[in-house]
Amino acid sequence: MTLVDVDRSRPAVPIVTLDDPARYNALSGSLLTAVQHTCRELGNDREARVVVLRGAGKGFCAGADLSGGGIQQAAPGAEGRGKVGTLLAFQQHLSDTVLTIHECPKPVIAAVHGAAIGGGLSLALACDVRVCSDDATFGARYIRMGLSSCEMGTSYLLPRIVGMARAAELLLTGRDFGAPEAERIGMVHRVVPGEALVEAALETAGLIAANSEYGVWTTKVGLSAACDAPTLRHAIELENRCQVIGALTGNMLEASRAFQEKREPEWRPL
Repeated sequence: MTLVDVDRSRPAVPIVTLDDPARYNALSGSLLTAVQHTCRELGNDREARVVVLRGAGKGFCAGADLSGGGIQQAAPGAEGRGKVGTLLAFQQHLSDTVLTIHECPKPVIAAVHGAAIGGGLSLALACDVRVCSDDATFGARYIRMGLSSCEMGTSYLLPRIVGMARAAELLLTGRDFGAPEAERIGMVHRVVPGEALVEAALETAGLIAANSEYGVWTTKVGLSAACDAPTLRHAIELENRCQVIGALTGNMLEASRAFQEKREPEWRPL
């Protein structure tokens, strides 16, 4: 069974769909493996410029797969391990999926509809941009299962997106919140009717893909590095080097010529 579908009809903006709608795209070991493989494959695809991540069926992702009465621990490296080792292997598999999305060389846009709960919220937070339908529901429900809400990178990503105080309230309560609140606190960038969701994500993807390959790549990498920079000076030093190299690509000169000639620039490849 294929748990992830990739629509390559637009080579520059492939659409990746979590495709296990009967289980609300719950995070089974097999689905996690498929997501990681797909992100790595698209990360190495020179035609792909921006990736859109969505869910099939009634929602984006309902979080951990509880269909068997507990978390399904089928994960690489779990064979022959005891209870602690098996759980650790699956926990690492969950977290590796977040890292793979977050560190994908191509920007990833989450197109969220319906439920993005628990691990589904984490997947959305790992993306660079989030758009959602007006029926979207989010929640860090880990704490309501007797666990910590610090899970799958949420304790790192959410405060950087919405601020520490808002993140603390959402993680400590584990309450669900809808699209209007998600937009108000800056967690999602746009809310649209459900039927317009994919088009909205593709519109944003098109704006990104219209920029140079070098510029998009260094902006994604630079943002992540700057968020972890210990001082402003550290961030600026990285920026300076990116700009010098960027100037040597010839794309800045091409942009200037295109502006004067009233045409779109023809970017040189990375």
